[in-house]
Amino acid sequence: MKQAAYCVFDTPLGECGIAWTESANSAAEIRIVFFQLPEATKEMTEMRIAEKSGATPCAVPPPRIAEIIERVRKHLNGEVQDFRNVAVDLGGIEDFVLRVYEAAREIPAGKTSTYGEVAKKLGRPGAARAIGQVLGSNPIPLIIPCHRILAAGTKPGGFSAHGGRTTKKRLLAIEGASIEPPLFP
Repeated sequence: MKQAAYCVFDTPLGECGIAWTESANSAAEIRIVFFQLPEATKEMTEMRIAEKSGATPCAVPPPRIAEIIERVRKHLNGEVQDFRNVAVDLGGIEDFVLRVYEAAREIPAGKTSTYGEVAKKLGRPGAARAIGQVLGSNPIPLIIPCHRILAAGTKPGGFSAHGGRTTKKRLLAIEGASIEPPLFP
């Protein structure tokens, strides 16, 4: 049986939250189940991650989670990190959703793609809107970098985290990716 826990931690953007599962028989089997970007207040961030993850609070996270937290802090401070090796638990989701999240994880920091490009890559060229809906319900933003997927014409598209498109632009700026079209093509 897996036990779920969460903690809230400070970052340069504000308080973030992270929830994980840990196998009862092996601490090596820790997987991220939810990540919360900063809300308007620390209390709101904590309320949201507790509600969404269904986990219990943890004052001192296990070493593997503490390492991920430190990497998140570095990333949001401009020392860009690659989170592709962070284990996530997306149990119970349909194949199409899993494929969208996997495609998002393949986009390196500093690069972007579009909903349409991801749809074509997945062999579903008419599914750009469905891609956007899937990404809008991403339970693990930043680790599954949905902010790197834009609307056509380098428009930001939506972003469901607090601050919406402004937060999306800020995350992309931290990574050195621009979503504004060039002044002189």
